[in-house]
Amino acid sequence: MFTRYATAALALCAGASAAPLADLAKRQGQNIDVTVLQFALTLEHLENVFYRQAVNKFDEHDFEKAGFSKDYYNNLKYIAYDEQQHVQLLSNALSAAGVTPVQECTYNFPYEDVRGFVTLSSVLEGVGTSAYLGGAPLITSDQYLTTAGSILAVEALHTSYQRNALNKVPFANPLYTSLDPTSVFSIAAMFIDQCPSDNPSLPFTAYPALTVKGDTCNCEQDSCKDHHYKKREPGLLGDGGLLGDGGLLGEDGLVDELLGHNDDLMQCTPPMAGATVSFKAATSDQASLPADPYLTFVSGLSVTSVKAQVDGSTVSAAIPDIAMGQTYVFVSSSDVEGSLDNSQVVFGPAVLEVAPPKPALNYR
Repeated sequence: MFTRYATAALALCAGASAAPLADLAKRQGQNIDVTVLQFALTLEHLENVFYRQAVNKFDEHDFEKAGFSKDYYNNLKYIAYDEQQHVQLLSNALSAAGVTPVQECTYNFPYEDVRGFVTLSSVLEGVGTSAYLGGAPLITSDQYLTTAGSILAVEALHTSYQRNALNKVPFANPLYTSLDPTSVFSIAAMFIDQCPSDNPSLPFTAYPALTVKGDTCNCEQDSCKDHHYKKREPGLLGDGGLLGDGGLLGEDGLVDELLGHNDDLMQCTPPMAGATVSFKAATSDQASLPADPYLTFVSGLSVTSVKAQVDGSTVSAAIPDIAMGQTYVFVSSSDVEGSLDNSQVVFGPAVLEVAPPKPALNYR
């Protein structure tokens, strides 16, 4: 299903090249700011519709039945309002620059209930924050950079709030993770069904998909010891958990629902550094696994590759020490340290939640 969504989105961007924005900046000069703003608006449209649909679908009582408080529901409406305002702000900035802003598309968000929505929200907000951080160095206008930084700060607050609601550590990494535009586009494209034909094209091509295999969960607080998860309804995203941990999607496309304590149910603890994790590469689509593949983990401002074990289309490796919180995982063609270049990416990114270690405080 990821491939179907990504293909549909890419068809709407006919003629777009896979050139990195850094190269595009050299050719376009100041016009790179317009490209960055259009891409930011594309993401804000997605988030705006995501929250609008949820607020229209679920009421306060639905959230209370799912275990979320009245305060949570009230703050959720503030988040929805923020996204609405971000769309307006970016649209106005583009119009003032004499550019027609991209319009919202039609989307398909894979959730059926309140908890599925909140889980997906925590992941999308994290991706959005990573996108603004990754795009900031490309902006040449001080005014636009200030605007983008202001939005980034609010998106980070959204991310922490939604993570906390799911008993994830709200700020699981001392440094937030930066993600390049092509990788962000690869994730966003899976939710897009169709865009207006007159929307300006974006200079990205999505990478072939990489999905997390196995059971998923997201509870990281000490109180999680008394809670477990069980499987619910099948078939949200086929046989892959693109969004990885975070309780959304396991290998069989099932959503996990938090229940009371039951020793017969799967305990909901995300993997930590050192644990072996497996991913499924979409080898039947656009690419094949390299002869000597690596799994490259991007977390915080660190990039580390681990030699991968391969079994068919399954790629496995141990999580490196640098990974904590919402981590992006790629299959790369070589050992990467410090910076991941587009030419090295073969599949990805998968989104994996990695439980952080206990804080080791030392005030001496």
